[in-house]
Order: sequence, then C-alpha cells, then structure tokens
Amino acid sequence: MQKILQEFKDFVMRGTLIELAVAFIIAAAFTALVTAFIGTMINPLLGAIFTEPNFNSVTIPLWSDARLQIGSFIMAVITFLSIAATVFFFIVRPYNLFKGRREVDEAPPPPPEDDESVVLLREIRDALKK
Repeated sequence: MQKILQEFKDFVMRGTLIELAVAFIIAAAFTALVTAFIGTMINPLLGAIFTEPNFNSVTIPLWSDARLQIGSFIMAVITFLSIAATVFFFIVRPYNLFKGRREVDEAPPPPPEDDESVVLLREIRDALKK
C-alpha cells in the first residue's frame, strides 16, 4: 500500500501533470475570452451585414414539421474558426517568430579557419593513406 501511495504522489507531483493543469485552466479562461469576443464583436458585425446577430434561428424545412437546424452548426463553425484564428495569430505565430529569432541568436559560431600548417598536415596524412 505504501508503494502505491508513493507512486501516486510521484505521479501527482510530476512536472508535466502540473503543466497540463495550468494549460487546462488557461485554455478555459481563453475560451471565455474568445466567447466574449464573438458575442460582443463578431455577432454585431454579422448582424450589421446579414440583419441578424447570429444564425441560430436559421432552419431548413424538411417535411411536415421536421426542420434541419443548420443555424446552430453555422454558429459553431464561426466560433471554431474564430478560436482557431485567435490562437494562430496571437499565440502560435508570435511563438514561432520568437523561436526563430532565438534559434538564430543561439546558432554556434562558425568554426575557425584552419591554419596553413594544419591543411598541409592533412594533405600529407591523406597522401599516406593511399
């Protein structure tokens, strides 16, 4: 029993689990932020363009009283694309630019040119191998 408790403690205290928990909390906060952005910025723009602030009421009649509620799906697609664009332009793109600059800064300096005597010694070595 003691071994199982120790394994559980090691699992919980592992750094990746804590990083995952932090990422999950930040993702939840980020989702709330993007949802507010869509509700206060995107939907009013859609309302100005299409005379409706959202497409939830858009349906396609099928037969008798059956209706295909495509509006909710359209709003889900708009929400998904908004979240994806926000993540790309505000997180992924800046991170890649930062990472690219950092790799250039951390590139090792080019090796120094060999002395003429070292070049001659290499030529002699290579000639002796033949």
